[in-house]
Amino acid sequence: MSTPKKDILEQVYGKDLEQAIARFEHIDAAFQENYPGVGEVEFFTAPGRTEIIGNHTDHNGGRVIAGSINLDTIGAAAKSDDDVIEVLSEGYQKVTVDLKKLSDVPKEAGTLSLVAGMVEGMQKMGYEVHGFKLYATTTVIAAAGVSSSASFEMLICAIVNYFYNDNKIPVGDYARIGQYSENNWWNKASGLMDQMACAVGGPIKLDFAGEIVYEKIPFGFDEYGYKMVITNTGKGHADLSDDYSAVPNEMFAVAKALGVEKLCQTNMDNLLNSLSRVLDEVGNDRAVLRAMHFLNETQRVADMAEAVEKKEFDKILSLIKASGESSYDLLQNCYTNSNWKEQKIALALALTKEFLAEKGRGVCRVHGGGFAGVIQCILPEEDCDSYVAYMAQFFGEENVYPMNIRQTGAVHLAK
Repeated sequence: MSTPKKDILEQVYGKDLEQAIARFEHIDAAFQENYPGVGEVEFFTAPGRTEIIGNHTDHNGGRVIAGSINLDTIGAAAKSDDDVIEVLSEGYQKVTVDLKKLSDVPKEAGTLSLVAGMVEGMQKMGYEVHGFKLYATTTVIAAAGVSSSASFEMLICAIVNYFYNDNKIPVGDYARIGQYSENNWWNKASGLMDQMACAVGGPIKLDFAGEIVYEKIPFGFDEYGYKMVITNTGKGHADLSDDYSAVPNEMFAVAKALGVEKLCQTNMDNLLNSLSRVLDEVGNDRAVLRAMHFLNETQRVADMAEAVEKKEFDKILSLIKASGESSYDLLQNCYTNSNWKEQKIALALALTKEFLAEKGRGVCRVHGGGFAGVIQCILPEEDCDSYVAYMAQFFGEENVYPMNIRQTGAVHLAK
């Protein structure tokens, strides 16, 4: 049975090596079963991501500190002689996209539309795209704020890059390809943070004010004896597309009222000095609150990067706490007004705060896009097991995940 090289898997998965080997053996066997007689199989991986600080800032040119996590989407893939892409994701129906008939693919039709949109994005950016067959499986939690869709998108980019572009597509273009598809084929006002965090790997500081600027930063909670735990509170019953899209759109509206395209091009003084006029023009108090969140949040990211450099861990924790409070109070993405009786994010945060108050240490916050899904808790390693058990009482053991930051992004894994 074929798998990537053991030393390469060890670099990516560390102590979870045996589990990783078993996963790749599984997808190799599944590929052979579903695509008998197809050409030589290659292996790929793309992680999910965690946002550490910088909640909902990327789309308006802000800053983010994010990191890839040890949950990932993996794939076995082989070139095909035609211009047809076939994707079989474990647990789902096969998706087939004929590159010569992209205009026949409907929009807003799930994975089918996402793949077609990525193909169109790659073609418009001048990259080579041809057919391949893929069998994929994932451990990235779906619809829970750790970017299962971006992880899948970056896997597709890694495949096309390796098969047809000599690994010359930069990760910034990976992100733009995923964003293009989501914006134009899913009708989702996605930014670039999710895709960049999945593509690059490791903790990274991102600046979206112009061309995407990113750098890896030397940081990990384990350096300070702390651990990150995310809790999946459950998928919301409401359609959250409007909630997600409203966040950047309202920020853009405030920016326009201030005479700029994005909020990164202005500052808090300009907003406060023009507040009455902006409120009259925008007619939306929440939009102004969200703009205030953005302007403070992007500064918090810069402050945290400085604290990381100086190894000021207490300040790092205080900034993460302040970020979470701003997301709750100003950004208002801890529940949806369309289904106000369902507030699992708010409930999980309240329960976590009770636990942390008893311990006298640790911080928590909404994680990712919000409205439903995941919260994040940063706490000492010695409190981790008891916190996991505590949260499992309310949300199920299978929904509470101690996380590690992984250093490898979306890549081909050599055999």
